[in-house]
Amino acid sequence: MMSKRTMTLNLTDAEMTVLEELCAKKDLNKTAVLRQALRLYQLIDVRLERGEKVFVENDVTKEKAELAIL
Repeated sequence: MMSKRTMTLNLTDAEMTVLEELCAKKDLNKTAVLRQALRLYQLIDVRLERGEKVFVENDVTKEKAELAIL
């Protein structure tokens, strides 16, 4: 079993609002949303390290936009 560690996270009012909105939209708690965000960021980071590009595509127009991660 994996051990868990605790951390304190300080967010601006705007960041907390975004987090709370995502929680409500996804019916998840803050920890679950942040865990998903970390997994997504890790996946994107691995692909970028391999030299791949990451895109999002509009289903209707098929317009693509490349994600730029700083």
